[in-house]
Amino acid sequence: MPKVLVVEDDPVVQAALVHALTELGHVVQAVGTAVAALREAANQEIDLVLLDLGLPDLDGVAALRMLRGVSNVPVIVATARGAESSIVSALDAGADDYVVKPFSSEHLAARINALLRRTGPDRPKPDVGDVLVVGELRVDVGQREARLAGRVLALSRREFDLLAYLARRPSKVITRRELIQAVWGHPHVGDDKTIDVHASWLRRKLGETAADPKYLHTVRGVGLKLSPPG
Repeated sequence: MPKVLVVEDDPVVQAALVHALTELGHVVQAVGTAVAALREAANQEIDLVLLDLGLPDLDGVAALRMLRGVSNVPVIVATARGAESSIVSALDAGADDYVVKPFSSEHLAARINALLRRTGPDRPKPDVGDVLVVGELRVDVGQREARLAGRVLALSRREFDLLAYLARRPSKVITRRELIQAVWGHPHVGDDKTIDVHASWLRRKLGETAADPKYLHTVRGVGLKLSPPG
């Protein structure tokens, strides 16, 4: 069973999350501080972390950056801050996904299951010989490595997933709905800022901008496409 680390300082909320996740079949451990979370992540095999951003000892985004220094465990952040800037900061710090409080146990379960399907030990294994080529961009799916003109790109797990999905469909416009379902495993787009944030990071690593794209193009109101320059 997947082991989930719940990082939440409110004892009532923490108890409710532990109960809900246990009922869903997860092994759950709960801590109330960022320091305790970092210790557990460094010393135990954790399958997923549910991290509240409003912790008493350390700002949640700062804690997330520190967590990324010791573990690549999938992280869903939970925040009462509905502002886009808080969500973007969390994603920028290394979060894989987010939920905004208040949220239902069903909604949280869907997010957790989608993330574990893509990152857990039972995820589909790629074809080790699958190398996708778009212009001077080479995406080795089996090795999870992308190169541009021979230079290795330092991509996060989700950035690579997004790039590989687009590279399988070169020059085709992929809708936001399809991307959020296929790459993130979410049933709908809603107000999700995840695609925009990851596309922005990906462009930066490809050495381009939204105003002057070379490979990654935004089709306003529709989605994204990956095309060779020219």
